[in-house]
This record gives sequence, C-alpha cells and structure tokens, in this order.
Amino acid sequence: MTVNPITNGQIAPLGSIQSAIALASQKTGINFNYLLGQAQVESGFRANARAATSSASGLYQFIEQSWLSVVRKHGAEHGLGWAADSIKFGANGRLTVDNPQVRQAILDLRNDPQTASLMAAEHAADNKVAIEGSLGRSATGTDLYMAHFLGLGGARSFLKTLSASPDRIGASLFPAAARANRNIFYNSDGQPRTVAEIYDRFAAKLDRGAATAGATGLASADIGAAPALAALTDTPSPGFDDALTVIPGNGEVSAASATRWAQTTLNQINASPRSLTDSVLRPAPSMARLAYMMLASLGA
Repeated sequence: MTVNPITNGQIAPLGSIQSAIALASQKTGINFNYLLGQAQVESGFRANARAATSSASGLYQFIEQSWLSVVRKHGAEHGLGWAADSIKFGANGRLTVDNPQVRQAILDLRNDPQTASLMAAEHAADNKVAIEGSLGRSATGTDLYMAHFLGLGGARSFLKTLSASPDRIGASLFPAAARANRNIFYNSDGQPRTVAEIYDRFAAKLDRGAATAGATGLASADIGAAPALAALTDTPSPGFDDALTVIPGNGEVSAASATRWAQTTLNQINASPRSLTDSVLRPAPSMARLAYMMLASLGA
C-alpha cells in the first residue's frame, strides 16, 4: 500500500487519507473528487508537506492566516471549540492566539488528515457560496481551486477577467502571485500565460490528481452534487464479481467483502457522523484498494 509520512513519525496510508477526505465530503456536501484532486495537487497526499516560499503546510497547504480563519469559523462544528475560541483578531487586523503553545497546536492540525480535510471542505463550501453569489452561476471545482490559490477576492477578479477577457495575461493581474509561482504564470520558455491558459491548466491538474487516487469523475467540474459515499447495496458494482481478486502486495480479497465494508461505513456515517471509529474508516490492507475502487466506480 502507498504510504505517506506525517509529522509524528507514524505512517499514514493513502487509504486512511482517502477516508478522511470522504468523511469531510460527506459532512459538508463538497464533491469528493474535487477534494481528492485538490489534495493531490497541493501536497501529493503528503500530510506533512511544507512550502518553501510561504507558511503553507499540510495536506491542503493552508497558510497560517487562512488556517486560523477557517478554524475560528468552523472549528467548533467539528469538536475544535478549544481552538476556535483561542483565535482572536489583533490590533493590526491579523488573527492571533495569545498562548504560543496553543497557537502551535492549532497550526499543527494542518498536518492531521482528518482535520485538514474537514477545514478544506468547509473553506471550499464558504468560497462556493461567495463565488456563486458574485458570478451568478454554479461554481466549478476549478473555480474553488482558484479561490484557494488566490484568495476569494483574487479569485473573483480572476474569474470575472476570464469571462470578459480570457486572453489577458495573468501575471499582469497578479504580479505578486506570479513572482512566487512562476511555473504557473509562465511557460518554460518564459512566455507569460493568459488567464484562460492558467485556468485550463489548473482544471487538468485537478482532474489528474483525482484520477491518480482512483476517482472516476472530474474534479474540475460542477461540484454541486456527488457526495462522498453514494448509497450502496449488497450487490457488487458492475465490473466486479465475488471471485477473489488478487491485489499486488495485498493478497486476495472478495469483492462482496469490500462492498460490505463500504456499506458498513456508509451506515455508520449516516447513524453517527461525528463519532466514527478508525476500525470502520480503515479497511484491512487486503481490502482497502478494492473497496476504494468500488466506491470510485459508483461515483463516490
């Protein structure tokens, strides 16, 4: 099984990261494929990824102020009232935490896949409402990624320019972002990219990222539907039978067993979405890959 390191030295299986993302999608209604693609683009599914040019860290590469903002707004909804209550606005308008150790503990939550996924989904949900209100149309996954990349104000400006003048040079609109992210705003030969080219490249990256983790849907498309776990039955999905399937490195597993695991997970989520146990969210290694493949084949 593919594994990724996290900051405390333990190993975070890719399957457990996918489970965390699936739970965040289920709780917030934000499309699973989008969250999956975003995590791949931002960190390559590395829970402890850190940016070299900013304070960004974690699965979704939140910078410090953005993280403090989303935790302050949504933390209490997800059992992080202690963190939300500790975050205040300082005299300079920036978010602060009086106790340095508490501040660091809050920032370290960026490296926890479940917390990071929940906050990324909540942040996306907030941006979705704002973008749709501003543009008067449904937001796509790429629209949301622009808000994550440029901030909500920057995304609004970018998307309005994209609609009115798609051939406008992106670096002329966002010189600071272009300096920090030259590979996004310029081709390898130094030619500046248009806003349409930048947008299309982000859409393609999101879709590739989701596909890398086994998603069958587009991460860049309209995100108003497709919750993380669709309704499942005891019948294996098309393309799978109940024969033992050999998964390299994981042994043999029954497709029906994988379906039962997925159904159990769905039932647990519906019954008690805030008190799932690790044993439900993490299938045995021999079952994990097939289970996630089946969820993906069902549009999950």
